[in-house]
Amino acid sequence: MLLNSAYPSLKPPQQNHFWFHIPKTAVPKTTSLSLPSPTKTNTQNRFPQQTLAVSATQQNHSVTVVSIVGDGSFSPIKSTPWEQVMLHTADRLKWVDEGYEMLVFTDKLLTCKDQESNNSDINKALLQANILVIVGIQNQASIDWLLKNTKTIPNVVCFDSFPLLTNKLGGLQVPSTVAGNLAEKIAGKFLNGRSNEAIDTAKTISKAWNRYNSDDIRFVILVIINGYVRPVPILQGLRAKGFSTLKCMAKNCRAEILGCLLDSNCRKALQCLNTCDPTDQVCSYMCIASYESPKLEAFSLCALQKHNCLDLSAEIPEKPIVFPLREFRGEKLSHEVAEDLFVGCLGSFEWSWRVAAGQNPAYDQFPCQYQLFYRGKARGSFWYEPVFQVRTLDGEMVWRRRRYRVRRGDTPGTFFFSVSDNGVVSKEFWTIIDVCDDLRWGLFHYKGAAQASGQSYIGAVLVTPDGRYPSENGGQRLANALERCYVKEWELYNVDNGCCPLPPLGLPQGSSLHQKLNPAFSGS
Repeated sequence: MLLNSAYPSLKPPQQNHFWFHIPKTAVPKTTSLSLPSPTKTNTQNRFPQQTLAVSATQQNHSVTVVSIVGDGSFSPIKSTPWEQVMLHTADRLKWVDEGYEMLVFTDKLLTCKDQESNNSDINKALLQANILVIVGIQNQASIDWLLKNTKTIPNVVCFDSFPLLTNKLGGLQVPSTVAGNLAEKIAGKFLNGRSNEAIDTAKTISKAWNRYNSDDIRFVILVIINGYVRPVPILQGLRAKGFSTLKCMAKNCRAEILGCLLDSNCRKALQCLNTCDPTDQVCSYMCIASYESPKLEAFSLCALQKHNCLDLSAEIPEKPIVFPLREFRGEKLSHEVAEDLFVGCLGSFEWSWRVAAGQNPAYDQFPCQYQLFYRGKARGSFWYEPVFQVRTLDGEMVWRRRRYRVRRGDTPGTFFFSVSDNGVVSKEFWTIIDVCDDLRWGLFHYKGAAQASGQSYIGAVLVTPDGRYPSENGGQRLANALERCYVKEWELYNVDNGCCPLPPLGLPQGSSLHQKLNPAFSGS
């Protein structure tokens, strides 16, 4: 919503941003480094009437996506072949909805003689396709084939490919004769009378793709499905409610709003968050970590957590389903030993683990990440405190620390985490995928959601005693562990642990460490 320094001048929102909207004149223009957001859509006009009926049959109706990639083409993601990237994307789409079917082909098939037959696999797939994603195609023969054989597909997007390939959204062709990215091409076509929604969708698609990570690539496809095929449920809970939001805040959080506006850091945080799209977890968390303050926490706690004024929702993702380590040092894993594995090297070092690499682009890329796991003073209590550095948006390096309450799951090696992060509660489900017998490394998987902010997320962290990547890349055992939690090595971000002066470590008085394992283990 619009927030000025004078509280009575609050106005209805002009856009559906993550928290609220601030006048554009008060916000510096920045380029988002975020997850893509779904554009605001008028579903009554966008989708056929029969698609809107809420029934199990229609919700499970399949969506077919076809991706054709250049044979031998490589992505900027650690030079991983585009074919591998898109095949993994196909698997990750299934985590959202089993009805999303994505088929991946290379353009090598396009020039085969049997492609003249409509019975070929690729032609069959194209006849059913709702969306065609073309990636890394430069071969002229392939280009000619695509221009000839994809005319009936309503949604075609081309990335890292020859510029003369035609893009389409909602059946409308977008000329590719103008230099620039997909968003610019589509914007140029739609400025004459067409809805700005299409422009926003194109910008979202282009910006997301160019961040080149598996989360963003999947969201590109979800945004197109949501905008031009049928609604995507996980993108439907991200809509602020206009006047009802303002009414809720005015009724319940007047003092917190005023206090935030009078606080420099809180005010900067609100302005920064306004630049972030609804599912822009990288952007939004950088804003929070850069400008966190007691006033921001108080405002968030009131407006989002206590009163849910934005009326948002999110649940911990059900998929992927991963399973914990079954045995450690030849014995069946128990709850006590699983907790000891989290405690790790604490006692020999000042920390349990240091994060060497992580999968999530929003939460696992901060430098100098330390993990502190310990048993609390109260009987049966267990805590997790991550300590990490943040390079703020003002260029300053600062330390941050969070405190999670941890409860055992039903199965040893699984845990429920909860934390209040600047007033917004996040709940997570963690799984210990594997830990070496000598504690050389461990792999932990997590799924989480901040319900009041409408965001859910998935990630995995590779931890070691010293923060360095395991020697020989962890060998086959690490490769197997990554496979068990559906993470590809090329998805991992290496954490910068090079310069970490004076981390704010230490444990609360009365804390205890291991119960079963030898506390003298150093991980060496």
